[in-house]
Amino acid sequence: QVQLVESGGGSVQPGGSLRLSCTAPGFILEYYCVGWFRQVPGKEREGVSCIAGSDGSTYSSDSVKGRFTISRDTANNLVYLQMNSLKSEDTAVYYCATDTIRDSSWCSRALRSSGDYAFWGQGTQVTVSS
Repeated sequence: QVQLVESGGGSVQPGGSLRLSCTAPGFILEYYCVGWFRQVPGKEREGVSCIAGSDGSTYSSDSVKGRFTISRDTANNLVYLQMNSLKSEDTAVYYCATDTIRDSSWCSRALRSSGDYAFWGQGTQVTVSS
């Protein structure tokens, strides 16, 4: 069983920035696809960004392109989601997820189908409000 731990959530004003972190003790994240998802109560979970284990390719949803960046710190086994120019509609619980799959095409497809990922963190709340 892989345990994922997110951190970095909080409250920020519109236009502000936050950086979320995801780690997995005992599991090397750089080898596998890691995705960030978000969910608002009453709505389906939405894929935000992912990074492939095979070649580090990254993918993002249209709603966050140009504002959010996914990256990884291999030395510290972390995957980040840098969120800039935040909007009120970015308010959600953010989750990181992973699986034992490296392929970049799978990573891209799984961003649109959150149920494909096997392992999930507990989530971190991001609130964007003035």
